[in-house]
Amino acid sequence: MVNPHHFAHWYPTAAYLYVLWLDALALAWEYLRRHPDYRLDWLRRHRRPEAAHRWGLRLLEDPALDARDAHPAWLPGHAAVVQLYPDADPPQDATAFAFWRIPGHKHLLHNGKGLALIARSPGRCLRFALAPGLEDGMAVAYAHRGGAVAPAGNQPPGEGLAVAKPRPTPAALLELHTLQALDATLAGASLRDVGEGLFGAEAVADWYSDGGLRSKVRRLVRRGDVLMRGGYRHLAQLPPLEKGRFDADANRP
Repeated sequence: MVNPHHFAHWYPTAAYLYVLWLDALALAWEYLRRHPDYRLDWLRRHRRPEAAHRWGLRLLEDPALDARDAHPAWLPGHAAVVQLYPDADPPQDATAFAFWRIPGHKHLLHNGKGLALIARSPGRCLRFALAPGLEDGMAVAYAHRGGAVAPAGNQPPGEGLAVAKPRPTPAALLELHTLQALDATLAGASLRDVGEGLFGAEAVADWYSDGGLRSKVRRLVRRGDVLMRGGYRHLAQLPPLEKGRFDADANRP
């Protein structure tokens, strides 16, 4: 039976349902914010403001905030971020920047270098980098790195850039289970506790035979640890960790 002291925050799968709709950058944040050394850097942020760059961020973000409320300022380069510029030579039917027509709940923030816009709605997350001088209603030009498609005609920024998914994908379920397993192990739960929390008491009835479920839970726990200790950088399209203290963490089993 699961130790009741371990499952207060990680045991209910319903608490992780929001993970099913996160994009790669939001998932990267979920793994990073669980790293003990990152949490320590946050506590020491006034003494070590330069620590953010080690983690692939411009500024440190509060690890107590999950991806629904956090707005980590990642270092640039992710293909999902569409760059918007004032169109210096717009055609007659130029697309206008229409802030209020962008679908979703919008967050406008300064990421340490410039304005960033994030618009979230069920099944989609739109990310924009706004160039200086861009104003609502102004003709807009787009730049992207291949991960997004610019709208056609007079379609406002954001419409058609992402499609809502009707149901969770297997990849999304994998991330949910991985994060739940990671939280469980960080709280001191055993592999069996993790298996029961994720898949139910009946599923672990034959736990002591090294069967498929036991191996599956072991892989989830290892995957979560690897993603937390540097693997998240792949999700954020950041370069690998440099050799040194953090490289040792990334290779820890």
